[in-house]
Amino acid sequence: MNNLTVKSALYSDSGLCEQIFLIRKLVFVDEQQVSREEEFDDYEATSIHYLGMVDGEPAGTARWRIKSDGIKLERFAVLAEQRKKGVASAILQKVLQDTFPLGHEIYLNAQVSAMGFYEKYGFKPVGPLFVEANIDHFKMIYRP
Repeated sequence: MNNLTVKSALYSDSGLCEQIFLIRKLVFVDEQQVSREEEFDDYEATSIHYLGMVDGEPAGTARWRIKSDGIKLERFAVLAEQRKKGVASAILQKVLQDTFPLGHEIYLNAQVSAMGFYEKYGFKPVGPLFVEANIDHFKMIYRP
């Protein structure tokens, strides 16, 4: 069994954020062909970031930020070689544990291919299909 840990980080935690941003570059920019400008935005410094680790090695990431319409979960990414090991589940559970008590609506924009994963944790799709970074998405709201 892999040893899974999840750490939260602020933008000022440069060591953790360096690892987080490398994962996002590998998954979104290199693998999914999202432009670097779209992936790395003006919200890095105001978001809470997460680093999921397997046996002490960086494996996945996510972030969240408060917006006028609630808490938006973003940038869920797991390295290809670390997928199907529970990394995304561990990160999502930690993010929900940290955000749910804040009392805001929680939502995310899910890639269509990931919707089934989020539905298992209580997210429900709302609204029409839309394209973000050339990838089909649906907005999903957390309804535990």
